[in-house]
Amino acid sequence: MIYLDHAATTPLDGRVLEAMMPYLRDQYGNASSVHAMGQAARRAVDRARGEVAALISADPSEIIFTSGGTEADNLAIAGLPPARKDGRRGIVASAIEHHAVLHACEAAGADGAHLTLVRPDERGRLGLETVRRAVDADTALVSVMAANNELGTIEPVREIAEIAHEQGALMHTDAVQAAGQLPLDVREMGVDALTLTAHKFYGPKGIGALYLRRGTAIDRLQLGGGQERGRRAGTENVAGIVGFGEAARLAAEEMAARSGHVAALRDRLWQALCDVPGAERLGDPEHSLPGYLVLRFLGVDGEALVLNLDLHGICASMGSACSSGSLEASHVLTAIGLDPAAAREGLRLTVGRGNSAEEIDEVAHVLRRIVERQRELTGSRD
Repeated sequence: MIYLDHAATTPLDGRVLEAMMPYLRDQYGNASSVHAMGQAARRAVDRARGEVAALISADPSEIIFTSGGTEADNLAIAGLPPARKDGRRGIVASAIEHHAVLHACEAAGADGAHLTLVRPDERGRLGLETVRRAVDADTALVSVMAANNELGTIEPVREIAEIAHEQGALMHTDAVQAAGQLPLDVREMGVDALTLTAHKFYGPKGIGALYLRRGTAIDRLQLGGGQERGRRAGTENVAGIVGFGEAARLAAEEMAARSGHVAALRDRLWQALCDVPGAERLGDPEHSLPGYLVLRFLGVDGEALVLNLDLHGICASMGSACSSGSLEASHVLTAIGLDPAAAREGLRLTVGRGNSAEEIDEVAHVLRRIVERQRELTGSRD
C-alpha cells in the first residue's frame, strides 16, 4: 500500500507508541489523584504540556488539552465571544475554514452572533483588504486557519491578527494542518487562541489542544470537575497526552528534515504529472504546506480517481476526510471559484515522511493510466 493521505491522518510514530505504553499498561493512575501513582501521571501530563507548548513557543499554562482539534475549535468559537464583557457580537471567519469552525460559527449565529464569512482568492489565500473591510467595532472574534486542510494554502495569520487587534477583536487560528509542518510562534503570530491536534504529525488520535493566551477569558463548554484549570472538565487522557507531547517534541526536532523530504517528493510527483492533458494544480504553490499536491484533471471525476487508486493500493482523497461520503461539492473548492462539477474533479495527494521516490514514481505511472482510462470510458476530452 502507498499512503498519500497524510492530511487526513498520519501513522503513529513507533517512538510515540513506546512513550505511551507505560501509561496504557502499568502507570494507569488518574492525574487528579493525590497518591503516588496519580502524581506520576500528573508529572507525565505536565511534561507533555511543556513539550506541546514548546512546539508553538507558548507557556505550558496556556495549553488546554482537549479530545482533538474539533473540540478545541468549538471551545474557541463558542467560548471566546460570550466570555467578553463589552457586548460585541460579531464573528469573522474565512469561507474555507474546516467544518469544525464553520459549524461552530453557524451555531453562534443561531444564538444571535453576527457572522461574516470572507472569501479567498482563486488560490485559496485571503486578501488583507478583504479582511479589513469585514472586521469592525462589533467584531468579537476573527478565526482564520493557519493553513487550509484541503488546499494546503498558508494564510497571512500575523497580518490578519494585526487587523483584528486594531479593532479590538480577538484572533483565533486553526493550526491543525500547519502544526508540525511549519514553525509556529504564537507570540510572533499575535494570536489569542490556536488549535492543534496530535494525529496530524505522527501522534495518537483523540487528543488535541487549544492554546489560550494568558489572561484571555473563555467560557467552558464541558461541565464537571476542575481539570485544565477549570477550563475543560474531564479525566485527563494521560497516555494520549504523553503521546501528544512526544510527537510534538519529535516534530520540533525533525521539522526541517521532514519538510524538505516531503516537498521534494511533492515536486517530483507534480513534474511527473504536469504534462497530462487537462491537468491543473490548485492552491498557491508559493504559499503552501510542503507535502500538498492538489490537482484536477479536466473532465475526470475525483471520486472515480480515488476509488481506482485504491484498487491499485494507493490511498488518496478528494479533500477533507470529515466530509467523506458527502454528495455536495467541496465548500473549499467552490469558495475559490470552481463550479460544483469542477470541484468534484479535485484530487488531494499529501506526502508523508515515510514515502519514497519509488512510490511517487509508481503513483504517477498509475494515475496517468487511470486518467486516460476514465476519459475513454466517459468520452470526455481535455
